[in-house]
Amino acid sequence: MVINLSICVIYYLFLFLFSVIMFLKGSYCLMNEMSYFYELELMSVNSSMIVMTILIDWMSCFFLSFVSLISCLVILYSKEYMNNDKNMNRFIMLILMFVFSMFLLIISPNLISILLGWDGLGLVSYCLVIYYQNIKSFNAGMLTFLSNRIGDVLILLSIAWMLNFGSWNYIFYLDIMKNDFYLKIIGSMLILAAMTKSAQIPFSAWLPAAMAAPTPVSALVHSSTLVTAGVYLLIRFNNLLMHLFSSKILLLISMLTMFMAGLGANFEFDLKKIIALSTLSQLGLMMSTLAMSLTYLAFFHLLTHALFKALLFMCAGMIIHNMKNFQDIRYMGSLILQMPMTIMNFNIANLALCGMPFLSGFYSKDLILEMVVFNNSINILSYFLFYFSTGLTVCYSFRLIYYTLYSNFNSWTYHYLNDNSITMIFSMMGLLIMTIIGGCILSWMIFPIPYFIILPLYLKLMTLMVCVLGGIMGTILSKWMIFLKSKIMKFKFSVMFFGSMWFLPFIVTVNITKYPLFMSEMYTKSSDYGWLETFMVKNLFYSFLHISSFLQVLMKNNLKFYFMVFFSWLIFYFFMMF
Repeated sequence: MVINLSICVIYYLFLFLFSVIMFLKGSYCLMNEMSYFYELELMSVNSSMIVMTILIDWMSCFFLSFVSLISCLVILYSKEYMNNDKNMNRFIMLILMFVFSMFLLIISPNLISILLGWDGLGLVSYCLVIYYQNIKSFNAGMLTFLSNRIGDVLILLSIAWMLNFGSWNYIFYLDIMKNDFYLKIIGSMLILAAMTKSAQIPFSAWLPAAMAAPTPVSALVHSSTLVTAGVYLLIRFNNLLMHLFSSKILLLISMLTMFMAGLGANFEFDLKKIIALSTLSQLGLMMSTLAMSLTYLAFFHLLTHALFKALLFMCAGMIIHNMKNFQDIRYMGSLILQMPMTIMNFNIANLALCGMPFLSGFYSKDLILEMVVFNNSINILSYFLFYFSTGLTVCYSFRLIYYTLYSNFNSWTYHYLNDNSITMIFSMMGLLIMTIIGGCILSWMIFPIPYFIILPLYLKLMTLMVCVLGGIMGTILSKWMIFLKSKIMKFKFSVMFFGSMWFLPFIVTVNITKYPLFMSEMYTKSSDYGWLETFMVKNLFYSFLHISSFLQVLMKNNLKFYFMVFFSWLIFYFFMMF
């Protein structure tokens, strides 16, 4: 185990130094408005070259820095969280493969190398989701993998469509694409691919199911890697989005995803699934921001969200670790008395998620909600969904705070919970500092000239009022839930409908896994093992068998064969004479 721990520390130091270097490089590129485009020739055959292209600008450097920072803290956190795991080296290698696939996706301006990183994320995520080898993890892994394969197929189709250009470096062709009607198909396919990876409706079912993975993996996946890959892809294609009709459809779907996830989290009792649904809600916010062509704001919220979401999952993992693997929030309560440091981190991350002033989430969420008012593509329905979903976010966050902080401890009588895990606390404190100061630093750097937004007083206070009302509703509903239990059974169907993401997991599981697999089985039996086997494979086999047996007789120089040929020739000659 000493070898495993030393490996963790080495990877932690390497990724931390890489994060610092990338942040400094990104700051330099941003201040000097520079970007670097590298072409590395891997192989050359005659006039055909296989070239690896790398794009380094301030966006890719900042994202690489944040992914590296969160990855190094997650690896350090895993050093103690996965301490009793017999396959620690395998776990760390899977994490590093996951991070490397994300790196490849971030720095690629080429659809081929993007597909390598994109597919690498899908494959390694399957290995990580099924890490605890049981039937639940297997089902969750299959759902995750099959849902993401749809996006892989769409990127393959985009690669085939871009074959006409002679190059897959999409950076040079964005201006051409937006002026050509037929080439906008590429943009529509990439939007669909991003929707699968970022779990928008109707592909949302896999994201809560992926909670079967270990908690350090969830902290990495839901903050800066797998689910943000679709958002980052659309950020790179932002010039194309504003000219597509499908971006308006994306706006509606992303707002419905945000609303559905916020509503479902208020009916959920699994700690990790509540945080997963909050990730889904924030992904809907990022996607809708992109659909309104607010690219820098979406990227800003992507970075700030990564900080407090990773911290939330780390705190949740610490709580689950101490609660002897209980994840139901109804068993928790008064944890501030036993785990003050963890709950302090947890509540600060929750407040950053709500948009508490001067925490990292405030700078991005408040700016997005105020810019919504100025957008021409927003109607009254969109406006309502934006602000109501924000209120739902605060509602389930305060509900979570109530169950973990204020309510009574509802588990075993004799309990010993503590904050003695120095390594896990150190990992959380690193993210806590960034959660507090990261938003203001990034806002100064990304927006050196700040937005000057003039609104009437009631619109200016709308965000604050929605957040306050959401917090009050979350606390009241949690406090009076005991008295409402007898009434809830009358609305059992409604509670089940909202709590199960509008029955989306059941519908998608049947449509994605059951019927396609059943149809493929029928096709295999009737076609591959049936008609094709009889008329193609077996027919060829028997034909070759007869021909080979005839040739074998011929090659043996049999006397009967010569007599047969001789008499046949005589008969043929006789008929020809007459």
